[in-house]
Amino acid sequence: MSAGVASSASLAASSAPAGVAWWRQLALLMQWQARRSLHMLPLLVLVQLLLAVATVIGYGLLIGEPDPLSGLYLATGAPTAALIMVGLVMTPQWVSQARTEGSLDWMRTLPISREIYLFADLAVWSLIALPGISAGVVAGALRFDVELAPAWWLVVVVLLVSLTAASIGYALACLLPPTAALLISQVFVFLVMLFTPISFPADRMPAWAQSMHDWLPLQSMAELMRGGLVTTDFPVSGRAWIMVVAWCALSVVGAGLALRRRG
Repeated sequence: MSAGVASSASLAASSAPAGVAWWRQLALLMQWQARRSLHMLPLLVLVQLLLAVATVIGYGLLIGEPDPLSGLYLATGAPTAALIMVGLVMTPQWVSQARTEGSLDWMRTLPISREIYLFADLAVWSLIALPGISAGVVAGALRFDVELAPAWWLVVVVLLVSLTAASIGYALACLLPPTAALLISQVFVFLVMLFTPISFPADRMPAWAQSMHDWLPLQSMAELMRGGLVTTDFPVSGRAWIMVVAWCALSVVGAGLALRRRG
């Protein structure tokens, strides 16, 4: 552990005894995580920006000039895919690195709740994802000539999707060996980009895949994001809300249990 990380961690440990309010501990842990990755934060944000914009450009090269409906799917699907991949791909990589270098084990020696540490991590990753999502939305609207009509509840959807994806990635990274977690995170890239009805209608997939996605969270996440970005063209079902909220609750609980399991 570097001197800078140790100094930041010592600050968090000395400033957040068990008697301190939970929100104070959360803020201190978020500060620690930000300082711990300070040298990487600009690169992480840049990667998210490039990922979101490159996804839009890549879809345009593959599809050419799509019809209006396909353009709407592509314009709203690119930022959705980028948001999901932050949680399913980058979060496991970061947690695996923390396990390898020993900082995750060191954290467990602090007099703080595992859940507070988990939420601090998830909050940092959600904040890192926001610039890329914004860039993806703008790039998609410009590239495919889409007129956006965002809903007021879009912010809630972004937080739910980000929290769910990051929690799933976090649980995998805590339960699996670091190498296995990294490999699985790479598989998620292909699954999210090519085999999930995020940037295309679900009826293009085989019947068995449609049935599978009816119970997985990704299709419902995409439906909420589409409805939140273009309310006039994509109605949102109550089932999509129930699925995403249920998966969010389950994934957060699962991540918390996974973090405790190796404690």
